[in-house]
Amino acid sequence: MTEIVPVLGVLAGVIGVADTIPYVRDTLRGSTRPHRGTWLIWAVLAVVVCLSQRADGASWSLILAASQAVLTSLIFVLAIRRGQGGASATELVMIAVAGAGVIGWILADEPIVATACVVAADLIGTAMMMPKTYRDPESETLVTFALASLAGALAAGAVGVLDVSLLLYPIYYCVANAAVALVIHQRRRVAHATPPLTAQAG
Repeated sequence: MTEIVPVLGVLAGVIGVADTIPYVRDTLRGSTRPHRGTWLIWAVLAVVVCLSQRADGASWSLILAASQAVLTSLIFVLAIRRGQGGASATELVMIAVAGAGVIGWILADEPIVATACVVAADLIGTAMMMPKTYRDPESETLVTFALASLAGALAAGAVGVLDVSLLLYPIYYCVANAAVALVIHQRRRVAHATPPLTAQAG
């Protein structure tokens, strides 16, 4: 079992990098329009998670957290000019609440409490992008979230022990990204299955 742990950690890191490539490509093309508020939260939280996991003794599973800290920050930089959202009053309040999660991490002495604060704030970031994703599923890159879910599952396997503080984030990361991928997939199916309005009238 211990022999496969580093393999899973490396695979999680590789997929964590690979899942961002199509997202960056589609953002540069203009087909994907990242939600600025979401990626701001995710960029900050990715750094927080990386530091929290490191403080709690993570080893190979830290590869995913470190790669996400760098890559989510890159996407946020791209989103400033090529993205949308993040400036409404409601969104600013949600960003502030997510910021409270970051403060919670700073003040928390226990790594599991810090990670729980991160998960809660991350959920806010996901919630911010969901209305846009639901209305316009083509504005997101499906393969990015599908691969991210797989990376989370591999990172959970790379923990190698039944430690809630180390397993909480990668499991959450797997489930949350799978949920986003499912929404994008289902909404695209509905959109493609709906006949054009002119055809319906005829």
